[in-house]
Amino acid sequence: MAKFFKYKGMPLVRKGNELYYGLMGDPEVVMMQLVGKKPLGDIEVATKVQLYRMVTDESVPVMERITKTAVKGSLFEALDLAYDWIGAR
Repeated sequence: MAKFFKYKGMPLVRKGNELYYGLMGDPEVVMMQLVGKKPLGDIEVATKVQLYRMVTDESVPVMERITKTAVKGSLFEALDLAYDWIGAR
C-alpha cells in the first residue's frame, strides 16, 4: 500500500494545483484547488483555495457528486474546514 502524507490522520494527496483529502473508500472526500498563490521567500503560498466536498460513489452523476463548496484564504484554513467536513466524524 502506498504511503501518503496525512493531516489529522487522513491522507492528503497533491496532483498539480489540486489536493485530495480523505480516503477514496469513504463516502466523501474533499478536493481543494489552489486558485491563488503568492511568493514568500523561496516558496509560493496559497492565497485562495476552492473546496469541494464530493461523494466518492461513481454511480452518482458527476455534476451531482459535489455536496458542499467553500473558498478559503489559506491552505491551513482550507485543511481545517476539510477536516470539519469529513474528518471529525
